[in-house]
Order: sequence, then structure tokens, then C-alpha cells
Amino acid sequence: MSFLWLVAHDVWSKKVRSLLTSLAVAIGVLTVVTLGIVTDSLRSTAASVLEVGTADFTVVQRGLDDILQSALTQQQLERVQEAPGVAKAIGVLLDTHELDDEHPLVVGIGIRPEDLQPFGVSISAGQAFDPTADDQVMVGARLADDLGLRVGATLDVADSVKTVVGIFSTGNVFGDAALMFPLIPYQAFERQPDGLSMFFVQTEPGAAIRTVEKAVEDTSPLLVGIRNVVEFGRENQSFRLISAADRAATIVAIAIGAVIVANSMLLSLLERYREFGVLRAIGWSRRRLVSLVAGEAAIIGLIGAVLGVGLAVGGAELLAQLPQLKGILSPTYEGWVFGRGLLTATALTLLGALYPAIRAGRLTPLEALRRE
Repeated sequence: MSFLWLVAHDVWSKKVRSLLTSLAVAIGVLTVVTLGIVTDSLRSTAASVLEVGTADFTVVQRGLDDILQSALTQQQLERVQEAPGVAKAIGVLLDTHELDDEHPLVVGIGIRPEDLQPFGVSISAGQAFDPTADDQVMVGARLADDLGLRVGATLDVADSVKTVVGIFSTGNVFGDAALMFPLIPYQAFERQPDGLSMFFVQTEPGAAIRTVEKAVEDTSPLLVGIRNVVEFGRENQSFRLISAADRAATIVAIAIGAVIVANSMLLSLLERYREFGVLRAIGWSRRRLVSLVAGEAAIIGLIGAVLGVGLAVGGAELLAQLPQLKGILSPTYEGWVFGRGLLTATALTLLGALYPAIRAGRLTPLEALRRE
């Protein structure tokens, strides 16, 4: 009889208790992994707006919870265009539109026709809209494919019928699921004359991007440059709160899971005093007895980790189908998220098994038999 076989046999012999303890671990892993998936997916979805254009960095209004609420002006854009090191700055107006139940949150982009090519837009079918046409729209290739739209079709956007004059692609998944409108009519449609949401800035060849970004920010205290997801998360207050809640939930899940595991392992210890006493009497060392208890906890933790990750994936997919999150939450399954689940299971099982293992290791044969 090998040591590993004995560990597995002890777990199997108490199937109900082992399963219930594994479920407690799974719930902790479920909480941590689901929050990780949701947080990472929301951050990626929101930050992908900033990556639609071919720019070195994006400029938005400072201190907002939602970048789609960014409110900038044509005057600010002109000052940015004159900043040292700026080769070109393109201003766009953003809003979201509900097209149908399957597309409840489609981003609309108001942009000047002459800025389409510098913005990185490639027209694959049809043509660009007229700069003053209030009944024309261009549809991203991915969205057009989902809706079955072709050039010449009509599309109802906020109770206004638009004619599809072009199908475009940007090389960005989020951008290819968007709508584009001529800027001036779109500003009127949104009741924001001269209003813009963000600037996409291209720097001059050889210019240091961080230096140019600082020069742009110096044009107005209301502006902040964002180059990547890290800077986006640092500037976005909502994601700072989400990240803080994610970390707090992880700590709570580990603490609660560890208490449940400890309770289960202690109960097992009390029921097995005679067994441990016999093992000590036939020559088992304290270290080997501790390894036995820790090994059982490790198997329970592994089972819980597998169950928890499976439940987390299912939970994230269900959340993505909720009407409030559809179109916003697109679950992404990065390897670090599942590694985090495994670390959570390991942490709470080790913490939970620590005290029972120490108690088991300190038992003497006489004490064990006397308590029995």
C-alpha cells in the first residue's frame, strides 16, 4: 500500500464530507475566477474603444467613470493639433445605440469623411458618407454580417432610418462591430453641436510619445492621454473600484473557504484519533502524519478547483446573456484567471488544513488512545 494510495483512500472513504468540503472550495474559486473574468472582460471591452483608431495615444476627459461620457470640444482639438510633436489629431463623437435584442449596445462613431483613412478605416464595400448627409451610415463588417446588411439597406437607429452607404473594417474587433456617421449631422442628432468625445493623436516621426502626451495634457487640465490598458485602468474610477472589490472578494472567499476546510479537517481529526494513534505507535513520524492530512486537503482542494473553474466559466457565460450586460460583457478566458483559481484553492486548503495537520502531528499514541 503506497502513501498516495492511502491518502486517496482516506478521501474516498468519506465521500460525502469530502464532496461537501470540495464544494466549499469550489464556491470560493467560483467567486474569485468569475470576478476575475468579468473584471478583465469589462476592462478589455471598454479599453478596446481606445484602440479603434490608428493612433499613438488617445485623449479623453480626465476623471470620468465612463469614457463614453467624455465631453470635449472642437476648440480643445485645435489646441491639441498645435501641440509640439503632434502630426495629426482626429476628433470623434461617440454614443451607444440599441438596434435589437441581440445588439443592445452598439457604439456609434461620428467622424469627418476626410479622417476615415487616417483613422485606419478601410471601405470594403460601397463608399464613404457625405459630410452633411443626416440619413447615411457606414456599418462595420462584423456588425453588417451579424445583421445581414448590405450596401443600400436601411437601418433604424434611435427611430431614425439610415441608409447603409458603406461597409468598413478597422482591423479591430470592437471597431468592426460599430456604426459610423458623418460628424456634423451626428452632432446635431446627438444635440451636441461642436461636441466631441475623444481625440486620436498621431505623433511626428521620431517624437517621444510620452513627451508629446505630456504636451497635449498641458493644453488643458481637463485632458488626459491614454496609451494602453494599464493607463486606462488607472484613470478610470469605475475600474479602480471594480478592481478593489475584486481583491476584497478574493480575500473574503479565501478566508471563508479556509474556515470551512479547517472545520471539516478538524472534524475528521476528532473522528480518527485512534487511527492516528495506531499510526504513531507503529512508527509513523510527525512529518508523515502531517503529510497525510495535508495530502487529503490537497486532493479536496484540487477537486474544488476543477469544479469552481467549470462553474465560473458557466457563470460568466450566463452573465454575458443578461440584458443589462449583453454587448458589454464578452468573457475572455486568459490563462492567469484560471491560475488565480488554482492559487485560491491552494491557499484556502493549505490555510484550512494547517491547524488540523499540526494537531495531528503533535498527537502521541497514548494521548490518541486515551481520548478515544
